[in-house]
Amino acid sequence: MNKQFSLEGKVALVTGAAYGIGFAIAEALAEAGAKIAFNCLKQEHLEHALAAYAERGIAAKGYLANVTDEAQIKELVGKIEAELGGIDILVNNAGIIKRIPMTEMAADEFRDVVDVDLVAPFLVSKAVIPEMIRRGGGKIINICSMMSELGRETVSAYAAAKGGLKMLTRNIASEYGKYNIQCNGLGPGYIATPQTAPLRERQADGSPHPFDRFIVAKTPAERWGTPEDLKGPAVFLASPASDFVNGQILYVDGGILAYIGKQP
Repeated sequence: MNKQFSLEGKVALVTGAAYGIGFAIAEALAEAGAKIAFNCLKQEHLEHALAAYAERGIAAKGYLANVTDEAQIKELVGKIEAELGGIDILVNNAGIIKRIPMTEMAADEFRDVVDVDLVAPFLVSKAVIPEMIRRGGGKIINICSMMSELGRETVSAYAAAKGGLKMLTRNIASEYGKYNIQCNGLGPGYIATPQTAPLRERQADGSPHPFDRFIVAKTPAERWGTPEDLKGPAVFLASPASDFVNGQILYVDGGILAYIGKQP
């Protein structure tokens, strides 16, 4: 059974894995035996991330690359293949969110979110699939969201992009499953990361943020998730244990999508 979850000898690219969810997933893949590559936009973030990986005993390779730029992606994938070998596992993790009411959101702001959260996974997947086909298979994990299923105030661009990412996941599975490529989505619930920190800030009187109370009340687990909660599911989707799982979205949300909420 351990062999089913082993990633020994595999090469994994986790985009935007300098911290938070991406870092935790990369750490989990490394613990299962994979060699880790990741990208950052800024040199200071890259150096900080490399130090953090080294502190955990992970010899990760970091690269500067913008995943919305197709030329940079091709260069990134080429460097990884030359230095580590062909990419067996791709985790499309890089993402942004802009919490702006839709009628106040500029078109360029909307496009920025869609470019990072939807176009970039398309571009990176497009870059790695040919080599996966040549080598007999591979794993693609797209980091989706509960906003792949639900809407909420101020996140129109994010929800549109993540809904599109769910369907891109299914289409990659449909188009390339015959080449032994499994493409699945991992859908985190509300995870305690730097990105969600503003939603968990204590109020001036020391009470929880209203959104914090709302999420805890809506989640059967009665807590926010942690990046560590995503480690096991990520290894499963990256490993031979999921070789006949394709085009699925695995939600790791503490049960929130299954729950109508408490009666007032």
